[in-house]
Amino acid sequence: MNKQKIILLSVVSLLILFAFGTFAYNNNKSDEAALIAKTNEEKFIRDYSTVVGNKDAEVTLVEFLDPSCETCRAFYPIVQEIMANYEGKIKHVIRYAPFHQDSDYVVKLLEATKKQGKYLETLEALFRYQNQWVVHHVPNKQVVWKLMAHLGLDIEQLKKDFNDPKLDELIKQEVSDAKALGVKKTPQFFVNGKMLQEFGQKQLIRLIESEL
Repeated sequence: MNKQKIILLSVVSLLILFAFGTFAYNNNKSDEAALIAKTNEEKFIRDYSTVVGNKDAEVTLVEFLDPSCETCRAFYPIVQEIMANYEGKIKHVIRYAPFHQDSDYVVKLLEATKKQGKYLETLEALFRYQNQWVVHHVPNKQVVWKLMAHLGLDIEQLKKDFNDPKLDELIKQEVSDAKALGVKKTPQFFVNGKMLQEFGQKQLIRLIESEL
């Protein structure tokens, strides 16, 4: 066997080994994600979690987000579009992974708006005007409160609700669940308990369609 054939066979063998290794790695990642989903089923949705859409839908889309996250802001209208395109078929569960500095403060404030029935309106406003209240990934608390006033919220009542100790426990639970489910970045999506392994709009739609 001449030298060129030996080199060619070596290259082919390496490519086969690489392909097999990649396949095995992806399978292991899928198995790992499935195991996490099965053993942490109760951690995907809590009694207090906000659920948007048909609560009896066959597909549950769980999103861990951070109000201060630019990517979460960019993906917000994409999620809205997906919900519209698959109306009645998906329920969207909003969870938190406040990784940015002081994001837990904004999460707490956002949750406090539920008492006045302004949660979704506030979430949308936080994303829409994010560049005004987030500076170098850190929230400007004074600007956030001014935004709350512009939304027509009763600020005095909001302050009382904001100081409810139950909200501190809620945030601790969110952080604990995010950690248990392997959430390391935002936004992180789960579809019927399956983690979105490769981030992107097309990838998310493919995963949703595979569950329909």
